[in-house]
Amino acid sequence: MTLESSLSFFLAVLVFGVTPGPGVFAILARALVSGSRSCLFLALGMTISDILYLIAACIGLAALATHWGEVFTVIRVVGAVYLIYLGWKMWNAPLDLDSVDSDSSTSGGLLSFVQGFLISASNPKVILFYIAFLPTFMDLNALDSSDVALAAFLTLIALMIGLMGIAVFAAKARKFFKSELSVKRLNRSAGSIMVAAGAYLVSRN
Repeated sequence: MTLESSLSFFLAVLVFGVTPGPGVFAILARALVSGSRSCLFLALGMTISDILYLIAACIGLAALATHWGEVFTVIRVVGAVYLIYLGWKMWNAPLDLDSVDSDSSTSGGLLSFVQGFLISASNPKVILFYIAFLPTFMDLNALDSSDVALAAFLTLIALMIGLMGIAVFAAKARKFFKSELSVKRLNRSAGSIMVAAGAYLVSRN
């Protein structure tokens, strides 16, 4: 990849990362309730899943998107159910904006990472995006390991910047919610966003 194509690739992935979807909604809902720091492992899980799709596209595993449809269906349903469960937890979250999110612990961070990974992995159309997307920036017939590594690194940086940027923005919005009623509305709005994201995910073909 040339410098120009690398920069274009980085910017395109950044825009792709902040495009509204289940992952962005999950980040938004988590940050609204628990702050931006609680979103770090969630965003990382989503990003690693995307990178695996990117690598799969680079090495010619596009057949996964068509021949493993049943596996993707199971993953999508599991991810959707988990999103709905998280939405229910947010709906009933304690009325305390200053509470420390449990996901900052090692075990909570791992759970959050898996959650993010499932959210992204449950969307097989991501690999289709990369399959259509990559030829614009690199010659797939002359692809080598350094190109794949560079693309993966740029994807990691771009997606983490985009997702954590959304988290920071949403977390700042929390400061406007001071009363018990406003916190309850915040929790229920965030929970509703998460449930809606899960319902959207499970309804996709």
